[in-house]
Amino acid sequence: MTDVDATDFAVVVYREDDQWEAEILPVALTEDLTGLIHALRQQPSLGGTIGLVSVGDDFFVAIRLVAGEAMVFLSDVTASVDWALAGQVLDYLDIPIPEDEELDQVLPVGDMSIFSDLGLDEMELGAISGDLELYPDEMLLSIAGRLGFATPFERALDAVS
Repeated sequence: MTDVDATDFAVVVYREDDQWEAEILPVALTEDLTGLIHALRQQPSLGGTIGLVSVGDDFFVAIRLVAGEAMVFLSDVTASVDWALAGQVLDYLDIPIPEDEELDQVLPVGDMSIFSDLGLDEMELGAISGDLELYPDEMLLSIAGRLGFATPFERALDAVS
């Protein structure tokens, strides 16, 4: 068994009986976009399912399944050079991995409106993911707070630490 950095995690968030619930997913899914989407599809939820993944101190991925469709957001396109999951997200989005001269800016890619209908618009999501003072887990906690599931999200993370 490999020693995995404690900052790597994957969480599934869903609504059950009009309440947000969150559960930790196997850490192996922090390296496997296809497996992550498959795991999210296994969680029954009337309003769709959200997957939140933090990898190292570098980036996060948000996935939202609604009516069978997967919306995907990556907080930092430059992470695709060093991290398998980020590269898989770019492949999924049909975006080329940036060239060396394009690696000077931290830019998000994917569905910027992934949470718009839940109250987190594109500008705010961009501001959160572009805040270089925050680690990815802190960015995800901020998103969870804006969307109303900070408490179950923190509870899920506490279960693994």
